[in-house]
Amino acid sequence: MHLAASSRSLAHLDFSAACLQLQELGFDKAELCLGETSNRLQPETIAADPDGTAMRIKDTSRLSTVALMLETDPDPEVFTGIVRFAQLLRAAQITIKASPVGTPFNTEVDRLRERNQICHQAGVRLSILTEQGALTEDPHTAIEICQASKGVGITLDPSVFICRPGGPVDFDVVFPHVLHVHLRDTSPESMQVPTGLGEVDYNRIIAILTQIEYNRSLSVDLLPGVFEGEERLRELRKLRLLLSSML
Repeated sequence: MHLAASSRSLAHLDFSAACLQLQELGFDKAELCLGETSNRLQPETIAADPDGTAMRIKDTSRLSTVALMLETDPDPEVFTGIVRFAQLLRAAQITIKASPVGTPFNTEVDRLRERNQICHQAGVRLSILTEQGALTEDPHTAIEICQASKGVGITLDPSVFICRPGGPVDFDVVFPHVLHVHLRDTSPESMQVPTGLGEVDYNRIIAILTQIEYNRSLSVDLLPGVFEGEERLRELRKLRLLLSSML
């Protein structure tokens, strides 16, 4: 396992400034977030010139890009350009959002199979994010979708299963399908709290991932709009030090 930081943890900065700040905080790997909170990285712009964009990013940052996350659902042509962009950066993982609750199961499976075919041809892994309001807010539905969409995995965000209507739920069933992980501290009342004040059991998560021989990324992923300025930087630093001590 290795530790990375999501670029949306510093979404208020442009991409080059965010990368420099993450390097100063001790990170050497990054997950690039493309879309709404994207450090000005927009999927359509990238897909129009994946080669040129990848070259500019390599020139801008010394961080290794290990994964991409899409905050929007682009059409297949744009998605193909994003997969090409991932290849050029040697990022082996793309996370996309699951469809909203209420979407027919077969419609979602067809969408994911189409997206995964594009990824598979490029040697890139595809996973769907666990998220409130999406089909993946229920851990059992999440794995049923993955089983029906062969090759598609899960990007585990434990916060979703801790801070939710009705209280926390057990999510151990998703671990065999996990291809990527987002981490921040969370309480039953708030999706993001200062490190140490929440209920995310990092030791247990890492222990289970070790048991299943998970050898991919753990991404520190602070949500926009919570913690500002130096407080946000302190949280990133604390999480890096805490998680590094466990790996």
